[in-house]
Amino acid sequence: MGVKAIELSEGERETLRAIIKKGVDWRERDRAETILALSEGRTVAEVAETQGVKPETVRVRRRKWLKRGFASLPDRQRSGAPSKLTDEHRVQLRCWVEAEPLTARVLLTRLEREFGVKIGATTLRNELKRLGYVWKRTRYCLKKSVMKDVLSKPSGISPN
Repeated sequence: MGVKAIELSEGERETLRAIIKKGVDWRERDRAETILALSEGRTVAEVAETQGVKPETVRVRRRKWLKRGFASLPDRQRSGAPSKLTDEHRVQLRCWVEAEPLTARVLLTRLEREFGVKIGATTLRNELKRLGYVWKRTRYCLKKSVMKDVLSKPSGISPN
């Protein structure tokens, strides 16, 4: 017994194709791909095998699509504590980071001193990633070690 194919308008198909091609979130792209495949008449088992997921995952995506449409594609809000950082804090962080290279410890100290906000280093790094910054370790030296060269060549002795 097969499941009836999902009926989509051409506009919905184009929107799903655009999400698959240019969507930011990989989960949203996967869900859109599932719906598009089901609309083409493929079976749940075929779609599951093609996408490397369990058939129940495909069935859940289908039920959610029939119930909520495009609203079923993005992740829903997850539980957890609200962010301690406001938009004002994020703007200030951006200003500090663009003005000069700072360590996480310095940024955390400034946040606490100026706003009374205490967050962890991991939270800070995640916020900076959301703002589009890449966190890198600092390099202490840009040149090769001078000591290696000194140790490898005895002074005063010519190779001839």
